[in-house]
Order: sequence, then structure tokens, then C-alpha cells
Amino acid sequence: MFAAVDLGSNSFRLHIGRHEGDVIRVVKSARDPIRLAAGLDSQGNLTAAAIKSAVDSLARFKLILDEFPIDAVRVVATNTIRIAKNAAALLPAAEAAIGYPIEVISGEEEGRLIYMGVSNSIAIPGERRLVLDIGGGSTEVILGRGHEIVKVESFSIGTVKHSSTFFPQGKITEAGFEAAILSARSLFEDAAPPYQPEHWRNAYGSSGTIRAISDALSKNSLGDGSITLQSLTTLKQYCVQCGQISQLELNGIKPERVAMVVGGLAILIGLLQEFNIDVLRPIEAGLRMGVMWDLYLRSTKRDRREQAVHNAATLFHADVTRANRVADMVKSLYAQLKPSSDTYTRHLHWSAMLHEIGMVVSHTGYHKHGAYMIENADMAGFTTREQRVMSKLILSQKGNLRKISDSFADLDFAKAVLALRLSVTFMHSRVELDYADFRLKMKNKIELEIRQDWVTLHPTVAFWLQKEIECWREVGVEFVVKANI
Repeated sequence: MFAAVDLGSNSFRLHIGRHEGDVIRVVKSARDPIRLAAGLDSQGNLTAAAIKSAVDSLARFKLILDEFPIDAVRVVATNTIRIAKNAAALLPAAEAAIGYPIEVISGEEEGRLIYMGVSNSIAIPGERRLVLDIGGGSTEVILGRGHEIVKVESFSIGTVKHSSTFFPQGKITEAGFEAAILSARSLFEDAAPPYQPEHWRNAYGSSGTIRAISDALSKNSLGDGSITLQSLTTLKQYCVQCGQISQLELNGIKPERVAMVVGGLAILIGLLQEFNIDVLRPIEAGLRMGVMWDLYLRSTKRDRREQAVHNAATLFHADVTRANRVADMVKSLYAQLKPSSDTYTRHLHWSAMLHEIGMVVSHTGYHKHGAYMIENADMAGFTTREQRVMSKLILSQKGNLRKISDSFADLDFAKAVLALRLSVTFMHSRVELDYADFRLKMKNKIELEIRQDWVTLHPTVAFWLQKEIECWREVGVEFVVKANI
């Protein structure tokens, strides 16, 4: 049994599902329409009221989660928390309320998870499809074939800001609607060529916004009830005739969702026009279902992050032999250091595999280039936090330690840094490690015990170890090397 919690810009949502054969069946769902995006002030900060609303919502979700024997839970945050300047003020309290870490995912990763949810819900193997998802803060467009994602893009346009910008005080005018549509089209037009109909057979809309628009069409006898440009135009005209969001009466649409429908309608018309979509099919699948499928894949040892690391190593021409040597050494060294948990184990391995990718830019300062590349790369399956951890590890592999010393309060992270630095040093010195030759400890100080003739056998290591002693001393950590074994 898996649970997915989606901290969206419009609503916080929860799905609990059980994997049964080829499907994940949802056994419990919950929605809290807190409209987090509306809680951003003019400086891009979440207000105190918005933060409290978010924390209270997650505390309610925790009560639901506690009722079920769940094997894995994943909490993902999307656009509003991605862009909020003071997200750091929300996350600790929010994590305490829900009882799980919150993963801030990129727009591209959001799109990939949406597609995973859709592709696993459609029993049409190999179908070429386009998937659209209009959220409160961003819009994702994904092109795929079967379970394979061909192209994914995230656009910084969502229902909350679009509604407030083009329909101020809830006033709906023809001019305002046309401006909203043109604004959306201007954002999509450059990206449109790869998403034209010759590249897909069917187009699907996965978001709550698109499903709500579909309900508005079908339950109010607007157009032919399907999502076509003609039907959407009829809905638009109906909205303009009403003139005020508060006056709109749409069967099947809750009053608090009407503003979302109006802003989303302008965006959706722009998408259909730019991508030349004749008919869009709404589907009851998306981000939360994708998150649960991702948890299922991880439980079966099919982690998308492994492939993302392989792809990055290939893209940036990493020397696989050298990377594997460092990864093998770092695993053994980190195990000797006895970390209190496995929090950094996999990220340390992946960082070792990618530690030299910065050389594609320059051999000088390659660790700095690599750190920047990993922190900012689009890597499937990884969260912003995970990429930041790997970036810090790659940055730490050489040079002074002052640049990351603020993270050493976490002893397990400091141990990961030590294991990686020594592994890189030994790789450069062409050392073939026999782990019976030394013992490594780190508690109040670093202690490295080596065989007496080891430095004689590997003369350059003595130089590098002395440099390492000096680097750790600069950040207040004693490093002692003893030739006792």
C-alpha cells in the first residue's frame, strides 16, 4: 500500500492506493482547497496565514495516513513552494505536521510523474500520446509513447495568477478573456512544434482543472460536451455574459473552484490553439497516481534515478572506469565510518559516479562545474533537495572544506564527504585498496590507521594525506594518521 501527498498551488491532495496486479487501486483520497498560490505576497513570500493553513492541512492528512498500514509515503511539493522565497520557513513545520520529508520537485519531474500516472492508467501499449496538466501555478506538457516519455516541459503559467491578472475583482470581460488567451499562447508558441498532431494519436488532460472544465461542458450542455475549441469558446462566451466570477453558476462545479475554471479555461484555449488539438480527453489520473507508481517501482528495485545518473554520465562523457573505482571505494570507506543511517548512502554512490562530469567544461575547477551542473540539471526521479545534496558532495571532493562546513553539523554528511575525498585521492594515486591495510573512524576526530609500509608502497598518498589533514584542521576537525597495522 502506497500514499501520495501532492502539495499543489490550488489544493493539497492525498491518495492512498493498493497495488493489485497491473493497477493501483485508490482506497482513500482527500482534498483540501487551501489555494496556496493565493498566499504569495507581492515580494513572492508566503504569508503567515498561508503557512498556517498549509501546516493545519497536513496535520489533518496525517490523521488519515495513520489509519492505514502504508508501506511507503511520498510527499511532493510543486510550483508555489518551488518559487516561494521563504519556502524554508514553511518546510520544517510542514514536515513535522505530516510526519514525512517533503520533496520539492522540478516542473519537469512533475511532468514525468504526471505521465507515469496517465500511462499506467491507459491500457493501450505503445500509444503515441500528448498529456496536458494545468495546475494552480504551472502547466506541464508531456509527449510520450506507451510508458516512454519522449519530451516534457513545464511552463510557469497557472490558474491562480492567470485568474487574478486578467479577471481582477472577479470581473469577466471579452477583452480580458482575449488578453488571457493571447498571454497563454505567447508562452506556448515557441515550444509548439514538437507537440503538433503528427507526433501523437490522442491528447489527454490530467489535471483537476481540465476535469472541472470537462464537467462544466458536459453538465451544462455547452457545445457538444467534449473538450474541443468550439465547446471551450461556448463556455468562454457564457462566462463573459455572466460578467462576474461570483455570478457564474455551473452545474457540477463547486463555487470555490469557479475562479480556477475561468483562469484554466483561458490557458486551455491557448493550448488547443497553439498545439492544434481537435479533441482533448479528460482522464482521472495524474501526479498522485504517478507518485504511487514511482514508489512501486522503487519497491521492486527499478529506481528511475539510476537511469538518470547513467544518462548524465553518458551525456557529460564521464570516465566510467574511474567513476566505478571511486564508487567502489566510497562504499567500503563509508561503511567503515558506520553512519547512523543510510540517508546519504545512495546519494554518495551517485555522486561518486558523477564526480568528474565537470571536466566536460574544464579540468580546472571541475568539481565546481560538476556541482553546478548537478544542482541545476533536469534529472528524472530526483528532487531539488537530493540534487542539492549531491551537488555539495561533488563540490566537497577536493579543495578547502570551508565552502561546505556549515553542513558538518550532520555527522553522517561529514562522513560522506570524508569517504568521497579519500576515495578520489586514492583513485588519483592509482591505489588498489586492500581494506585490510587500514581502518578509518570519525567521531570527535578523524583517525586513519594504515599498514606501516603502505605509504612506502604508495608515495604520493603521503602528500595528499598531509593536504587532507590541513583541510580538516581549517574547519576545526583533527585528523590523525597512524602507521600501526
